[in-house]
Amino acid sequence: MNDPRTRTVGRGYDEIADRFAAWKDQIAGDPRDDWTAELTALLSEGARVVDLGCGAGLPSTKLLADAGYEVTGVDISAEQLQRARKNVPSGHFVHADIAELELEPASVDAVTAYYSLNHFPRDILGPLLARISGWLTPDGLLLAAFGAHDTPDWKGEWLGTTMFFSSWDPETNRRLIRAAGLETIRDEVVTLREPEGDALFQWILARR
Repeated sequence: MNDPRTRTVGRGYDEIADRFAAWKDQIAGDPRDDWTAELTALLSEGARVVDLGCGAGLPSTKLLADAGYEVTGVDISAEQLQRARKNVPSGHFVHADIAELELEPASVDAVTAYYSLNHFPRDILGPLLARISGWLTPDGLLLAAFGAHDTPDWKGEWLGTTMFFSSWDPETNRRLIRAAGLETIRDEVVTLREPEGDALFQWILARR
């Protein structure tokens, strides 16, 4: 965990675990259930799924594990992972910076990233997507919610801690998906209502 930007994210989520859980429960219009249902309709029973930025495991990691998939959650926050292990006892969890995560080639049937990629430095998002593509089996799937604004590295106060955000615009996200050798199945920019106001995210379901 050598990148100071991602270290900021890990420390931040350690500090605001309770506040973040309460904040997240106030979000309206989150489409993750719909997109997750589309993903799981394409997965075989017992599929191997890696959830990048799993947080405390709720709701998505638990949903995938309860559906019978072999789920590995990855997060940079030790506090969030401690909670995830309690919330999803059947899951396997890895404390790691996504930027440094190494998995065996063609070892995963699906990768999910629910709102975690906008905490990832955008200058290395392309190489990360290429690595994810390499982890996937043939016809493996990626489901990800990307930030949908052209936002260079931003570091500042968020929910009472210091946090880092960064994202590309939708067309750049699409270009990076194609460059990683992934074929888009569904692509939508979605508005949800966070406690502070509307927020835009680009949801993409893609196949290797």
